[in-house]
Amino acid sequence: MLERATVQAWLDGYVQAWKSYDKEAIGALFSEDAVYIDAPYSEPIRGREAIVAAWLASPDAAGTYDAHYEPVVIEGDRAVTNGRSRYFEEDGSTPQKEFDNIFLLRFDAQGRCAEYREWYMKRPEAE
Repeated sequence: MLERATVQAWLDGYVQAWKSYDKEAIGALFSEDAVYIDAPYSEPIRGREAIVAAWLASPDAAGTYDAHYEPVVIEGDRAVTNGRSRYFEEDGSTPQKEFDNIFLLRFDAQGRCAEYREWYMKRPEAE
């Protein structure tokens, strides 16, 4: 049975992998046959190697991304998570854009993500 601590550790690893763009760290998050859908209506990316390649295809500049996500619902091998991702200018402190994110995740028995689906909405800019 999937536990909250397992999901939170995966989410924390996801953030660290996104910040580092370390190929091994990214790959460790996903099962070999994982399906990754990073936006509604986009074509699924299939397989760990393809997911890693997609992440590495257009990396954010170092220090320009931060995020925090938390599990909301866990049932069986599935989790729904919510969080916020923030992007900054090259100086690493001037906000550029911010998103609210919902992830629907399915995990394998080893705690790797076998199915990833994301919905996100850009937060309105402060006036």
